[in-house]
Formats: sequence, C-alpha cells, structure tokens
Amino acid sequence: MSRILEQARETELDVQSIREQFPSLHQTVRGKPLVYLDNAASSQRPKVVADAVARYYAEYASNVHRGVHALAERATLAYENAREQVQRFLNASDAREIVFTRGTTEAINLVARSFAQPRLKPGDEILVSAMEHHSNIVPWQLVCEATGATLVVAPMDDRGEIQMDELEKRLSPKTRLVSVVWISNALGTVNPVEEIIRLAHDRGVPVLLDAAQAVPHRLVDVQALGCDFLAFSGHKAYAPGGIGVLYGRLDLLESMPPWQGGGDMILSVSFAGSTYNHPPHRFEAGTPNVEGTIGLGAALTWLRGLGLEKVERHEQQVLDLAVARLREISGVRLVGDARHRAGAISFAIDGAHAHDVGTVLDSEGVAVRAGHHCAQPVMAHFGVPATVRASFALYNTESEIDALERGIVKARDLFS
Repeated sequence: MSRILEQARETELDVQSIREQFPSLHQTVRGKPLVYLDNAASSQRPKVVADAVARYYAEYASNVHRGVHALAERATLAYENAREQVQRFLNASDAREIVFTRGTTEAINLVARSFAQPRLKPGDEILVSAMEHHSNIVPWQLVCEATGATLVVAPMDDRGEIQMDELEKRLSPKTRLVSVVWISNALGTVNPVEEIIRLAHDRGVPVLLDAAQAVPHRLVDVQALGCDFLAFSGHKAYAPGGIGVLYGRLDLLESMPPWQGGGDMILSVSFAGSTYNHPPHRFEAGTPNVEGTIGLGAALTWLRGLGLEKVERHEQQVLDLAVARLREISGVRLVGDARHRAGAISFAIDGAHAHDVGTVLDSEGVAVRAGHHCAQPVMAHFGVPATVRASFALYNTESEIDALERGIVKARDLFS
C-alpha cells in the first residue's frame, strides 16, 4: 500500500468498526433494518459506556463524597475522574470549572438563577437569538419576569442564519448576558460563536453557549473560544440520560450563590445559618447521578479517542450527501439553508404533515423526528407548524441516506 493511501486511511473514520460497538443499531424495525437518524434528540450508546455503567452497578454501587468504606471510595474516585475526563474533553483550565447537572436545560437554568438573576435590575437586558431551543428562552423569560429585565432577540434571516449586524446593534449598554446556541437543533445552522463572543466581550458582556448539538460533532475548546459558560447534555453525546455539564469560568462560579440546597453543597449547617461548599460542589446538591456521570466520562473519552476532526469530517460528508439527495426530490422543501450546517436537516413535503411523513419513514425502519423540535419561534419564522428532521451521528452511512431517500419518495407519492 502506498504511503498516500495509508495517510488517507489514517484520516478516515472506520465507520463499520464503530457500528459494531453499538448493539442497538443491529436490529430490525417494522421488518426493515434500523436506520437511526434521530441523533439530535438522543444518540445511541456504545458498548464501552454500557460496560462502564454496568461495572458500577455490579462492583461498587455506592454514594459519593460521604462514605469511608471501600465501595464509596471507589465510587467517589470514579465520579471525580469523570469530572477530569470532561475537563480534558473541553480543555477547561481547572476541573473545578465542571459542574454536573441533569442536562443542558438544568445547566442554563442554573446560570439564569444563580448568575443572572442576582445581577439583574429593571431595564437590564438578556440577549438571545431567534433560533433558540425553548431551554434557552424560557429560563430567561422567568428571570426577566422576576427582575424587570428585558429579553432581547437577535433576528435570523430566511436562510436560518443569525443576522450578525442586527445582533451587534442589539448589544447595548444594558446587555448583561448573551446566551446563544452554537448549532441549531431545528435547522443544523452553525452559528459564528467566536465572533459573537468577541463582540460581547468587547462590551464587557459574558456569554453562555448552548453546545448540546456541538459537543457530539466537533472539537470543543473552551479556552480557545473564550466563552464564560457552556452547557451540554450527555445523552446527545453517546452517554446515559439524565446527566449534563455546565462549564463555567472558575471566578464566575466562585461569585455565584447556590441554586439548590441540600447535601454535599455545604461546609457547615446550623439553624442559625449555613456556609456553602466551593465550586463545583456548591452547585451539586443531593445525591448525584453517579452512574450517569461515570458513563459520561467513558463516552467522552471514547469519542475523544476517535479523533473529533475525523468525526466532523465524516458527519459533514453524510450531511452534504443527504442535503444533495433531498434537493433532487420534487415536492420536498428544505427548511433553512444555512451556509454552515452540521448535524441535522429539516424538511417538509408538500401536502403532508410532518407527523405523517415520520410515520411513513418509521414503516421503512427510518427513525427521524417530526414536530416543532422545542423551537416554536423557528417554526413560526418559516411559517410551518412542524418539520421532519433527520439528524446524523458518526455511525451513519451512505446506504442509510439511500434508505432515507426511498422513504421520503414513498411518503411524497402517498400524500401527493
């Protein structure tokens, strides 16, 4: 084999080998081989993650930070090791900057209640974009209602891209925080977050990134980005459900009061008052999701080992192929046409409701998501009640795009 061919293979993802690590992919649905294209909602889990969780249950199931017996010590070590694995994955400067949450939603709510709310007063502003998931809208609405602050929205255009000139205009002396999605879950739009962070920081405004759709698909370096907060969910990144991460700059976390009270977030408690633990434990009240945390550490270490550059390159090829195929099908309309897209595409079929299309695709063994994707303002912008969303992961293949195309044609013919 020539050195050129060897180098080419070194830069490619071995997708077939990876698929063997996902038992769930090797099944039939409605008598057809499963084609799983609902990864933006939740990815499948590799065996290494299932094994890590099973090992915890079988060998050292115990609570963390409190016990002095051997099982508790092993559980605590594994739990804190997972924190360090997340730190390495994000290239955070300190493991104390990694707070475990139930997911992206809880992480954003934590920042809203603990960081933003104590700092807001009537007339202050929180800036978001028009393409946010409900999880990056409703927490800010609640905080604005409680403080008299105002939620300001940077618009998007008909391609499904943030209008950056309008975003810059809306960065005012009253802006106290910018909270934007890195990659839209509904459209797949990749936002220019580096530019957004620069514009905000030039005005002394901190930035939170919703990275739920970014972490599974690309290299994330919080120090290079310079973001102040970043949130993501494990279940979209090959990890168990019910576990997520808030990255926060340590100086900001140290300035924030606890959000929830209970065990492990205190240093001392009396009826006269309590003193609080240091970050990150200050924000992890109660018994944590130990098994989920261990699974998250295993998932991110496995993903990092594959090479995020290879993952991004492969997924982009699959996405580009899907976009090209759908453009060729008459009666199918892509919703959103961003110049930079990752992870997902949304589409509609003339004369057919998204749920009906999803049902037809399911009959062909193709799993997609149909609905408003917890992004109703996005649907309103494009004048549709719902879309069909196909979303991709590192284990998806060209033959699965063939199956998606056949299913879409069948649905179109059925409803036309």
